[in-house]
Amino acid sequence: MSEIKIAAATPSPQFGGEFSAYLALPPGGKGPGLVLIQEIFGVNDVMRALADGYAKQGYVVACPDIFWRQEPGIRITDKTDAEWARAFELFKGFDFALGIADLIATLETLRAHPACTGKVGTVGYCLGGNLAYQMACRSSADASVSYYGVGIEGLLDLAGGLKKPLMLHVAEKDGFVPPEAQAKIAAGLASNARVTLHVYPGQDHAFAREGGKHWNAAAAELANGRTAQFFKTHLS
Repeated sequence: MSEIKIAAATPSPQFGGEFSAYLALPPGGKGPGLVLIQEIFGVNDVMRALADGYAKQGYVVACPDIFWRQEPGIRITDKTDAEWARAFELFKGFDFALGIADLIATLETLRAHPACTGKVGTVGYCLGGNLAYQMACRSSADASVSYYGVGIEGLLDLAGGLKKPLMLHVAEKDGFVPPEAQAKIAAGLASNARVTLHVYPGQDHAFAREGGKHWNAAAAELANGRTAQFFKTHLS
């Protein structure tokens, strides 16, 4: 596993015109591409393990540093109050428009990578779940998966751009996505046949983050199995 550099469409006055992404290659050396979009803790050990796991399934995975415009190389955990405080600082300072542009640059770089066989999907968690939804609406991604994306209810006007398959994993008891927000998302996307929405009863935010406070092995296994089949169907 390694890192690659990606040229930004809009350079940062402070950090220049390129950013890094963690790259994980499949055992066979080639496969469809997958842009893995981080939570609010950066490209940390959790995200790198996820990238390695998707690579083992046969994908060329790039997990870009989307906080690079604030501080390159963020790798924090969910284990201390200080790290949570820093994560929320980064989230509040995140420029979504520039973030989407950086993700599109990542997708295009990955599609052109010699190990990538052509199709490229996106998958994101938490903040990344929001961004995976936006990538489904705004980019050329061939398929996208959102895990407990936060704030999607305020972006339903983008749904007209959904031209490729999208899967959403929703935690019924998500402290960051209340029932009224979940209902709005379900109603707003109900008429789009490209959208598959799964609700996980009794589960809270980040139920698929292994080792996290709300991790649930059974729910995570179910969601991950659905994601694996979804990408196998749409990216192969």
